[in-house]
Amino acid sequence: MTSRIRQGGTVAVVVALSMLFLLGFMGLALDFGHLFVARDELQTSVDACALAAAQELDGATDALIRASSAGLTAGNLNRVDFQSGTWGGQNKLISSEITFRDVTYSVTTIPANAQYAQCNHQQNGVRMWLIQAMGASVGSSHAAYAGTNSVGALAVARRAGTQKTCPIPLGLIAKSGGASPNYGFQVGEWITVMGQKTPGAGQMGWNNLDGSNSASEAALELAEPGYCGVKVGDTVGKPGAKQSVSDVWNARFGIYKNGDPGPSVNHPDTTGYAYTPTNWKNAAPQNAYSGQPLNSCHSTADNFKAKQRSFASYDNTGTSVGNGDAVTGLRMSGGYKTLATPAMAGEHQQLGHSRRIVTVPIINASSQVVDFACMLLLQPMSSPTVDIQVEFIGNAGAANSPCSSNGAVGGASAATVPVLVQ
Repeated sequence: MTSRIRQGGTVAVVVALSMLFLLGFMGLALDFGHLFVARDELQTSVDACALAAAQELDGATDALIRASSAGLTAGNLNRVDFQSGTWGGQNKLISSEITFRDVTYSVTTIPANAQYAQCNHQQNGVRMWLIQAMGASVGSSHAAYAGTNSVGALAVARRAGTQKTCPIPLGLIAKSGGASPNYGFQVGEWITVMGQKTPGAGQMGWNNLDGSNSASEAALELAEPGYCGVKVGDTVGKPGAKQSVSDVWNARFGIYKNGDPGPSVNHPDTTGYAYTPTNWKNAAPQNAYSGQPLNSCHSTADNFKAKQRSFASYDNTGTSVGNGDAVTGLRMSGGYKTLATPAMAGEHQQLGHSRRIVTVPIINASSQVVDFACMLLLQPMSSPTVDIQVEFIGNAGAANSPCSSNGAVGGASAATVPVLVQ
């Protein structure tokens, strides 16, 4: 009887030790799996940070300020902790974790020299579940049994030319005698987009990027996610009577009709502030993108880059669209009622993307794409039949172009695309 009791006691000890051993392996599997997921989420965050920051590296004097802001916004939007929450507290990305490098990969604070954006972050406080419990069960306070752990990630991105690009469905016609790279246009010059009439030299018109004549195609190509894969040599089509183009165009300004899903679906730019001869009176080239307003301009007027930094709305009021607006002089008829909210924590800041700096095909007399221009959308439209204006910012393939697109890397004539290099 005594032998049996002793054997039973031995089995109990073996089972207990085996359970502890198995618990350790389970703890390793679960907790290291948690670390792996946290590391993967963090890598996604710093990837987004680096890509967004690299997109702003256009050599302008404020490029690093814009790049840092874009990187922080994009990185901190990503969800963490098994996608249950967003960054916060000590784990939030901060500006000192975004650095810029020149062609030799040395750190630089000179905007004209910045070629690479690097985001480097460590996430602390990743909870350890079973390993901590295992440590308590064996009475150990060793660091291997700590209740939390840390993971880190780094990403580097730069801008590179694309083989193909994702323009909007307009076509720019060169001025008479105009040649590459700017085809006779001045940087900052305003160009008319013809709503109904056939555009001539130095003007723009609507063109279906897929080459069709469908009346609804232009709106589909202008809406998200757009139409990608356009390259030099493609032939564009004439859409004729355009349907719903004004709705998706105006969404870029944060202007919506009743019943529209609004900025959470149809994203605005980070500013909707509109430019017309009423509020921006600078002589040609007007340069609403980065120029300084004359004293005769409206009291709300400032350049587009400044308005992006303040997340301003369509007419700077943030209250209503208005029919016969006092700031812009525009008459926004056609059922447009709702504005994206402005300022910090508003919808322009929280949900806005770069939606008004766009790539546009430059076409010849045969409607073939010969190049790409970088343009600023200046003003909303009350209907597809009205003439509107856009601003020429330069050739989209220029090294200092603010235009960026999507597409396969490796081209030379299309717009640039931010691409991860590490």
